[in-house]
Amino acid sequence: MALERRGDASLVTHALARDELSRLREKDTEQVEFRKGLVRLGHLCGYEIIDGRMETEYVEIETPLTTTMGERVTGLDDVVIVNVLRAATPFVEGLLKAFPRARQGVISASRDESTGMNEDGQFPISVDYVKLPDIEPDDTVIVADPMLATGSTMSAVLEHITDQGADPDGLIVLSAVAAPPGIVRVADSFPEVDLLTVAIDDELNEEGFIVPGLGDAGDRAFRTT
Repeated sequence: MALERRGDASLVTHALARDELSRLREKDTEQVEFRKGLVRLGHLCGYEIIDGRMETEYVEIETPLTTTMGERVTGLDDVVIVNVLRAATPFVEGLLKAFPRARQGVISASRDESTGMNEDGQFPISVDYVKLPDIEPDDTVIVADPMLATGSTMSAVLEHITDQGADPDGLIVLSAVAAPPGIVRVADSFPEVDLLTVAIDDELNEEGFIVPGLGDAGDRAFRTT
């Protein structure tokens, strides 16, 4: 299992995930390859969630030669993936390769960077659109956003999801890169939520961007500025 506990979060330590993240970090990685890299990273993280967070059961199967016992993953039909628009779109595309039968939701949430961070290290958050499927008590809900920076956006998103009846014990926040302030804020506000990330970076700069980070994932993936 390539998940390693680090304080309030768990790291996806799979060698290919670390390799993919290194390619995403490089400033010369152009748009198409950046998007494809987020897809591949989401795919890898999906498999790590299955391996590290989902249970299996023994079942009797019949091979062409005899009857034997096999193992099946349980709960694959009870997964909801929430796409935090817009940067998470290619990330979610990768997750769907691991969870092809997952129900999907979208939340459009963004921070107002024109105001700057307040003294608590937070931004005002605008939630413009929410469309979630019905969430059952036994569902595993994966909330995907490549960057967990201040935690302001993710906290607003999680409030909407828990208001829809999601059990916090079944909630997973998945990011490619996270900063310590964001991890602490989400962990303090939603202590039952499982935080998974491929890297915990050093800090946030004055503009609230993760350092060393990988820049603005949305702009790099969609070729906007």
